Amino acid sequence: MRVKLLLSYGLVAVITALSVILIFQYTSIGELRSFMLRGGMVGVEDLAGTLEEYYQQNGGWEGVEALLPGGRGMGRMMMGSSIRVADKAGKIVADTQGVSGKRISLLDRSRAVILRDAQNRIIGYLLVEGGMMSGQNSAQLLNRLTQASIWAGVIGGITAVVLALILSNLFLSPLKALIQASQQMAAGNLSVRVPEKGKDELALLARAFNHMADSLQKAENNRKAMTADIAHELRTPIAVQRAHLEALQDGIYPLTPENLQPVLDQTEFLARLVEDLRMLALADAGQIPLEKREISPVHLAQKVYERFRPEAEGKSIQLQIVNELPGIVPAVWGDEQRIEQILNNLLSNALRFTPEAGNIRLRLLQDGNFMAFVVEDTGPGIAPEDLPFIFERFYRGNRNLSHEGTGLGLAIARHLAIAHGGSLEAGNRPEGGAVFTLRLPLSC
Repeated sequence: MRVKLLLSYGLVAVITALSVILIFQYTSIGELRSFMLRGGMVGVEDLAGTLEEYYQQNGGWEGVEALLPGGRGMGRMMMGSSIRVADKAGKIVADTQGVSGKRISLLDRSRAVILRDAQNRIIGYLLVEGGMMSGQNSAQLLNRLTQASIWAGVIGGITAVVLALILSNLFLSPLKALIQASQQMAAGNLSVRVPEKGKDELALLARAFNHMADSLQKAENNRKAMTADIAHELRTPIAVQRAHLEALQDGIYPLTPENLQPVLDQTEFLARLVEDLRMLALADAGQIPLEKREISPVHLAQKVYERFRPEAEGKSIQLQIVNELPGIVPAVWGDEQRIEQILNNLLSNALRFTPEAGNIRLRLLQDGNFMAFVVEDTGPGIAPEDLPFIFERFYRGNRNLSHEGTGLGLAIARHLAIAHGGSLEAGNRPEGGAVFTLRLPLSC
């Protein structure tokens, strides 16, 4: 890319230099020639003015040869010059060399002094050749000007190339840093970052790269942590199963249903863990199957309430539904089984941490275009340091993991809520206890 930039800048510099030279050749030198001939250096301005005045007084060019050098009006001012006067059609009407009747060429017209009347109309042409500023002297002056223009173009081109080299290094240094960082990242170094300077496109690219690197590093850390957590979760039930089976095999425990029950419990735990991991894998891939339809939120809440009421009564916990919906209850659009799974997880979590004689409320209310299921308990609440991570898989906070669960329930619940186009949030009640708010879209 550096070579392409240099070639581009070099091409622009060369074209600019050539343009300067050509423009100088066809404009500046031409204007200088006109200036010299018109009277700036040679002094034919008086002659041109005399000829224009003569034409307007006489209405034509008849007898104009008397005004040329050697005639009555000019004395010796233009002696040594070849002077021709032509009418507006280019026909020579006076010539110090005695030639008349011929026509001047288009090239001669371009070099001639144009004669005009009071209305600025062309009435003829005046050509002066030779004399003080003609021949070798004028040619040398024009050659010097041409050489000066060429040198100016060359110096300007070289300067442009040098500046192009400096600017290309300046512009490409952030890109070079990005390339090196991406190569290191491809080699497995996810901690590499690039400096973010300025507010241009390259700075935006650097920020996007760093954001991508942060995401990749976080994902890699989560993957390693999840692998370690899964190994930890599998180790305990497998160890319990092995110990009981060896005891049964060695005859330490008699082969009875009571002694087989711990093995069965650990097998069920492993089955739940595997199913939860499968669900999370589907959620990460965005492939959770959903059979959406219109669902009555009141019916769904009552169904979940009836499932957990016996357990709540057994713990002397008051479980109640608080309906804060308007008269016409809107329907929820979603998969009833999956939404029920979310609510089951939230109520199970609340029952696990609510003490005896505590209270759990399932509130139903409309929040704009969403239906809100709010689960509140009077337990110890969620520690402030745990709140940002409460929905992380296997996070070992006081509300996310206990000996009764796999530590994946809240993570699965949030994934299911997001898959429905809703959300799941956690917080604490001002008077104490935890609150989980599930928002699901209403049926259109």
